[in-house]
Amino acid sequence: MPLARSLSVTSLSGLEEWDEEFDLEDAVLFEIAWEVANKVGGIYTVIQTKARLTAEEWGENYFLVGPYVESNVRTQVELIEPTNPVLKRTIDKMNSSGCKVYFGRWLIEGSPYVVLIDVAFTAWSLDSWKRELWDLCDIGVPWFDREANDAVLFGFLTAWLLGEFAAQSEEPPHIVAHFHEWLAGLGLVLCRHRKLPIATIFTTHATLLGRYLCAGSVDFYNKLADFNVDKEAGDRQIYHRYCLERAAAHCAHVFTTVSQITAIEAEYLLKRAPDIVTPNGLNVKKFSAVHEFQNLHAQSKNRIQEFVRGHFYGHLDFNLDKTLFLFIAGRYEFSNKGADIFLEALARLNYLLRVNHSDVTVIAFFIMPARTNNFNVETLKGQAVRKQLWDTAQTVKERFGKKLYESLLVGQLPDVSKILDKEDFTIMKRAIFATQRQCQPPICTHNMLEDSGDPILNCVRRIGLFNSSADRVKIIFHPEFLSSTSPLLPMDYEEFVRGCHLGVFPSYYEPWGYTPAECTVMGIPSISTNLSGFGCFMEEHIADPSAYGIYILDRRYRGVDESCNQLTSFLFQFCKQSRRQRIIQRNRTERLSELLDWRYLGRYYISARHMALAKAFPDTYMYDLHKPTSTSGFRYPRPASVPPSPALSRHSSPRHSEAEDNDEDERYDEDVEAEKDRVNIRQPYTEREGKKGLRW
Repeated sequence: MPLARSLSVTSLSGLEEWDEEFDLEDAVLFEIAWEVANKVGGIYTVIQTKARLTAEEWGENYFLVGPYVESNVRTQVELIEPTNPVLKRTIDKMNSSGCKVYFGRWLIEGSPYVVLIDVAFTAWSLDSWKRELWDLCDIGVPWFDREANDAVLFGFLTAWLLGEFAAQSEEPPHIVAHFHEWLAGLGLVLCRHRKLPIATIFTTHATLLGRYLCAGSVDFYNKLADFNVDKEAGDRQIYHRYCLERAAAHCAHVFTTVSQITAIEAEYLLKRAPDIVTPNGLNVKKFSAVHEFQNLHAQSKNRIQEFVRGHFYGHLDFNLDKTLFLFIAGRYEFSNKGADIFLEALARLNYLLRVNHSDVTVIAFFIMPARTNNFNVETLKGQAVRKQLWDTAQTVKERFGKKLYESLLVGQLPDVSKILDKEDFTIMKRAIFATQRQCQPPICTHNMLEDSGDPILNCVRRIGLFNSSADRVKIIFHPEFLSSTSPLLPMDYEEFVRGCHLGVFPSYYEPWGYTPAECTVMGIPSISTNLSGFGCFMEEHIADPSAYGIYILDRRYRGVDESCNQLTSFLFQFCKQSRRQRIIQRNRTERLSELLDWRYLGRYYISARHMALAKAFPDTYMYDLHKPTSTSGFRYPRPASVPPSPALSRHSSPRHSEAEDNDEDERYDEDVEAEKDRVNIRQPYTEREGKKGLRW
């Protein structure tokens, strides 16, 4: 089979060239997930962003397998004839046997091949396959659980696909099948039961039971060893799902999770320790201009300021140049995502800013989708008033400019009292009267369907932050995903993040955490926790994360009140930074982006696949089991200059005074410091050491 492979991580400063040569021409990789060309959650981002690197490694021998969803296929997939003759015979055989299987290219970076299976078309087999699942594994799936029914259909069809592919191959193939999450896990179990010649990998991105337990406000991490997992799953009516997930974890040749914190969780809840941790990465886009991301921040910030001008019309009694934009975003899981502790910390921050007579204003955005009945009238009116004021100012400016021009033409200095006549003043007074409002600026931008029971709104009522003039902290709850086509805040999520100053994600349950990772690659500081995969990963790789704008909140070893005080301290110290300090910190944050690039993190998935091949085909492949399988890698030191860190009570460098922002004698030099960081990146082991045990 032809193989076009071009894998290199030499772009990562300080990393040795990873030039292992593997004979993969007789190996084929299938990656199976419910979110292939089907956006449901974060796994879609993992697969979509990783596809380019995997396609470069495996070339024509890489196939993604997912469900056929017509609405998604129309916009994301180009349907074509299979290029692989074995796969073409496989799909033809399945289609002639009562299935509907499609083949095409997913229109994303890397343009990987996709095999899409129409599970609804084979729903007639559901009862017989459920009976077979019961006979095989003693797992019964209730009729009312539609998601589990889809998992059964998808599992049997993917196992059929893989088995047929192996049967259609003229020579014994070396197949690697990588399954993501419990929805795809049944296919793995069936492959092992049928003794198919397939190396299997199972990745859990978040355990089912863990997510349910954390949502129930239990002391999850301190009681992991005490849970009766069967009882807990049964009480929550997810026992059949839990059994599918646990069976897949135990049947896989290689079991992986996305973070060390999830690895601990899996060991207790799924009763198997992961063989390797495979952190989630991103495709990091580097700009031709070194500081282009700073310019993008300024542009996006201006657009957010325009929205704020409209939202707070009539109460715009604060200086937008001294206003900080904070945000939290993600699924609306009030406690799991840390929205509860964030709101409490904002109330305490408001008190600190007021008693210290700070001239800084904080606007906190909550971007969490909830059930709404469209935008509320007051919010839309604010944007209309802002536009009206802008149009009025432009009209007066044009009239003023014309009169000024005519005065200068005749060689006279203008008389301001004559240039601005009564009509101009009348127009401006009418515009000012239009900005008067009798109510406070709204907290929520939409009409909530369940206003009285909404957790965020109820918490806002309790802490009393109603966007009054006396408050230094304002709150805007935007209960839907951002879109550039929105009439209210016409910005994509990426643009919005770039315009903010700080992302706040104090999650209690976060197996990885793409939101702080996305902030990092865009040069935006963020607050995470030591209960999130991202936070643990950064603590492992960076000597002083806060120096690089990665603040790690302790939610594992502290009580809620202590964690809230720590978060308040982080926020208050961030508010005390000067503009120059924030620019320096954004430079440092952006330099960590290479650490999150798939060019680096993809190697852990490569290791998992090689481990699976060695276990499934020991006569052909060998893998050194003593090779480190943790996420050890970079170790960033503390920056050369003293960082602007909230952990410091004394003034940091550059000094806090605004008057000294342009002091040329300061110790900080961006280029010099960046070069020192690149030189100091080191690895605890070299890849060449790991190669000694490989035979291909």
